[in-house]
Amino acid sequence: MVAQSILCRSIPTRRAAMPGCAFVDGQYVAPEEAKISIFDWGFLHSDATYDVAHVWQGKFFRLGDHIERFFASMARLRLDPGKTRDEVRAVMHECVRRSGLREAYVEVLCTRGLPAPGSRDPRSCTNRFMAFAIPFVWIADPQKQARGVDLHVSDVQRIAPASVDPRTKNYHWLDMVGALFQAYEHGAETAVLVDGAGNITEGPGFNVFALVDGELITPAAGVLEGISRRTVIELARANGMAVREALLPVASLRRAEEVFLSSTGGGVIGISRVDGVPVAGRAAGIFGPVTQRLQAAYWGLHEDARYVETVSYD
Repeated sequence: MVAQSILCRSIPTRRAAMPGCAFVDGQYVAPEEAKISIFDWGFLHSDATYDVAHVWQGKFFRLGDHIERFFASMARLRLDPGKTRDEVRAVMHECVRRSGLREAYVEVLCTRGLPAPGSRDPRSCTNRFMAFAIPFVWIADPQKQARGVDLHVSDVQRIAPASVDPRTKNYHWLDMVGALFQAYEHGAETAVLVDGAGNITEGPGFNVFALVDGELITPAAGVLEGISRRTVIELARANGMAVREALLPVASLRRAEEVFLSSTGGGVIGISRVDGVPVAGRAAGIFGPVTQRLQAAYWGLHEDARYVETVSYD
């Protein structure tokens, strides 16, 4: 691993150094030196979009799909930082290369930027592109995954798709934060939110799957079209499993034979309890066969050349 101080410009700081590398204003810098203006609308108004890919054992997983989703998100928000897909890919690879990380969380983001002085016209803003690579981030660490995650069904409603399109990754997380506080107050570890009709949507950083009457169901509306979610759907169909994108009432989730999450931050993650009740009466750490099979298949794809891009660390 090449010393970060050689590859990323570093300025003396009192903050603890963080492994990784960032790309800001056309320069590669140490993560703790990556900054955004307090006047950027990405900060002031959450007027931004982003995407997160991961590197495992020195290889990006489904990087092309993440980049396509990032550009689709920018198009919906009328953002254009002046970068091509190839340029974004190159920056992501370079952030990982400079960091030396073999397992990494790699985020790209585009903010609205700063407006003309005194203007509220988003067209006056210069959009900004940034990226960073830091050590891999788990939404549930391996120890929690081994025993299964405790999930709380929050009564906080997900922001309506008619207001903020959930297909566009965004930082509008106040509903998620409220749901997390509820989960912690109920002794759970994370939360899933409902829509206005009381159907399950998604949680902070993950999609939800439930095996109900032998059929795998994932919410069809009010959710991010996750890359990990897509991977699970494809794997399930390839393995002859019945899988459907549909409405998922809370009652169906609570009586499901199996429940799991899908996320870039961990792949397929089993749920052991929903609202304090063991899923299908199983003990913690005991997961159903569908969850186990899809977990193994998901990580197996990380060795499939069709899905990975090797990072050059030379």
